Amino acid sequence: MKSIFKTIIFFFVGITFLVGCKTNKVLTKTTDQPNNAVNTKNEASLLWKVEGNGIKPSYVFGTIHMLKHEDFNLKESVKTAFNAVEQLVLEIDMDDPAMQVEMMNHVGMKDGMTIKQLLKEETYKALDTKLQETMGVGIQIFDTWQPIIVSTLLLKDVVGEQPASFEQSFMHMAQKNEIEIIGLEKVEEQLNFFHAIPYKDQAKAIEEYINETDEMVDGFNKMTAIYLSEDIDALLKFTEAESKGYINTADIVDKRNENWIPKIKEMASEKSSFFGVGAGHLGGPKGVINLLRKAGYTVTPIK
Repeated sequence: MKSIFKTIIFFFVGITFLVGCKTNKVLTKTTDQPNNAVNTKNEASLLWKVEGNGIKPSYVFGTIHMLKHEDFNLKESVKTAFNAVEQLVLEIDMDDPAMQVEMMNHVGMKDGMTIKQLLKEETYKALDTKLQETMGVGIQIFDTWQPIIVSTLLLKDVVGEQPASFEQSFMHMAQKNEIEIIGLEKVEEQLNFFHAIPYKDQAKAIEEYINETDEMVDGFNKMTAIYLSEDIDALLKFTEAESKGYINTADIVDKRNENWIPKIKEMASEKSSFFGVGAGHLGGPKGVINLLRKAGYTVTPIK
C-alpha cells in the first residue's frame, strides 16, 4: 500500500489545490471584488519581503501544494531569501514526529457518519475501484474519514505518480541549513476548519472527481498556469469562483489569514523567518500581503 500519510499530508497545508481544480470554469470578469471588499491590487509575485514594525527581515512565499514535476521551479531569488533566514514556518509543522498520530486522531467524521452513507452506490463502488488502483486498498479503511481528505488520495491522474512539493523542498533545505521548522497552525486547528464544511458538500469532491476527471485535470492545468504567472489576485479570484456553493472561503481562507498575522509578528520578532503558505492565502484585500501592510509592515515583492 502506498504511503497514505505522505499523500494526505500536503492537503493539510492548504485548500488551494482542491478548490482550484474543482471544475473547468475560468473566471474572466475583472469587476468582481473578492469578499465584497474594496479592490486592492497586488503586484504579481510569489515571494515577498516583510520588514519593520519590530520584526527581523523575513519572507512570505506562496506555494502550490501539489505540482507536476515539469512545472516545478525553485527560483534563485527564493533560494537566496531562504538562505538568509533562521527558521522555516509552514502552515503546519510537517517535521513534527507526532503529527502523523495527531492527524489520524482527527481525520474521522463526527456523529458516526460514513462515506457510504454520503455517496450513491455506483459512485461508492467506483471510488472503491479507484482506491484499489491508486492505493492498493479499498474504501473500507477510509469509510469514516472526511470525504475531502479521501478525495486527495485520488489525485494521481491530475498531478502524476510523484508530484512535486514546495513544502517538501523547503523542509529538505531547512534540514540542510540546520534551521528549525515550525508551524502557524496545529493539525487539529486545520481540521476544525474543514469539519465546518458539511460532509455532504465534501462528498461532492469525490463525485466530481469520479464523474468528471477530465474537467478536474483541465481545471488544475488552468490553476497551475495562473500560479506560474505569479498573479496572486487572479489566483484568489479563480479559487473563489470555483468554490461558490462548495466551500465558504471566508471560513477556510479569511479567518486563517487573520489568525496568522499576530503569529507572524511573534515568530519573526524572535527569528528571521521564511513563511511558506498556500498562494491562495496571499492575494486580495483580506489576503496575507494586505493584512501585513495594514498591520504596519513594509511588504515588498521580490521578482
